[in-house]
Amino acid sequence: MCVCVCVCVCLSVSFVYILEPKHRNVIMMISDGFGPASETYARQYHAWREGLGPKTMLPLDHIHVGHSRTQSSSSLVTDSAAGATAFACALKSYNGAIGVDPTKKPCGTVLESAKVHHDMLTGLVVTSRITHATPASFSAHIDWRDKEPQIAEQQIGYNPLGRTVDLMFGGGECEFLSNTTEGSCRQDERDLFDEAREQFGWEVVRSRKDFDAISPSSVSLPLMALFSPDHMSYEIDRDPAIQPSLKEMVQKALGILDKTSRESDKGFFLMIEGSRIDMAAHTNDPAAHFHDIYEYHETASAVIDYVKAHPDTVVISTSDHETGGFTVGRQLGEDYPEYKWNPEAISRVRNSSEVLARVWEEAISSNTATTGYLRKEIIANGLGIEDPTKEELEKLANWKDSGKDITALEGILAHMVSRRAIIGWTTHGHTAVDVNLYAYGDGTEWLRGSHENTDIGDFISNYLKLDLNDITDRLTT
Repeated sequence: MCVCVCVCVCLSVSFVYILEPKHRNVIMMISDGFGPASETYARQYHAWREGLGPKTMLPLDHIHVGHSRTQSSSSLVTDSAAGATAFACALKSYNGAIGVDPTKKPCGTVLESAKVHHDMLTGLVVTSRITHATPASFSAHIDWRDKEPQIAEQQIGYNPLGRTVDLMFGGGECEFLSNTTEGSCRQDERDLFDEAREQFGWEVVRSRKDFDAISPSSVSLPLMALFSPDHMSYEIDRDPAIQPSLKEMVQKALGILDKTSRESDKGFFLMIEGSRIDMAAHTNDPAAHFHDIYEYHETASAVIDYVKAHPDTVVISTSDHETGGFTVGRQLGEDYPEYKWNPEAISRVRNSSEVLARVWEEAISSNTATTGYLRKEIIANGLGIEDPTKEELEKLANWKDSGKDITALEGILAHMVSRRAIIGWTTHGHTAVDVNLYAYGDGTEWLRGSHENTDIGDFISNYLKLDLNDITDRLTT
């Protein structure tokens, strides 16, 4: 007899609800002008300098997820303004555009939506002027990037949305000073530091000593700390008694934002820029380029550690474009080249070409510009070069009479180092090369692969549940 047994099994189904954190934080890092070859260069030089093996990686190498495509609406080769506007507004615009679309209409930024829609804390930390193209594109709307005095006005709060930035660290005091003040870049008598304090409640810090005295436990926002009239110094030249490093500024900013975020139960958006990586590449200065890249990596390491300890936070790091057409390897003559480059030539450099050019210019102006001074102070002590050629000496000695500006002098000095290092450059401008994309934190797997730069703005907008269109409407009505 066949017996059929029916067994009833009662399944208990449990549903696991994954609750989103009360608030989310985004740290957007931008390594201006930093292309893939520059990453290889920095990694190999660091490994050579420290006696490490070929498996050595720098902090960002561990979170490399893809690359970003950089063209603007007006050119296959972007500038920093259009590049940053792509991140900030999630749209393509023309070279020179600061937070505006191709028709010059203001476009809402991720920073502004974070502040307006969620009352999030917002910050900008850079080594350029705070009014320069990248920070400006997140915090202002203007048709041309060189209108920095007006950008400064918008950043402190003269904006249809009101004040949207809580913290600004960097350089560029001259854009805030009255033209009655020595070193001002303004054409009017407005003192924006006074207006920032009186009209919008900013605390203004203008020295390393006062910066060091800032305590996250007692500071009030909004807070502005600017350390130089123009851009901050290259890392290779920086006097730590006068200017903090990028890493120090970011650590201070994170301490302040973290503490205020926990007390207010609000998230934060922080944009960080390694601004002078780009400027060194414009000069084709390989030593200054390395030191600012390495400081950016040191900063990234601190940020990644913060994200690991705060699972409600993500970090994204990429570049707005590549600068210099940099090559790690070079053919110096007609003969087929050796497969090599020479890190030792970089290790001997003590100052940027920018600083050394100004020292030589001052020597010429003060009639102390002897060949002996040039060989010892500029070439040997500054560049670490003991064997200048006759042609190199003549170019430096004759620079003033050539009628060329000081950037040409910087280029001569930088070229002397690059030749000896056997590394090359194809331009003093930008290129269309795709740039590396790095990301870490919950949800950042979406950024794997090849992305248009506008996708990064889309990711931030989706992650923080922003509404850029609404901000655009508020700005234009």
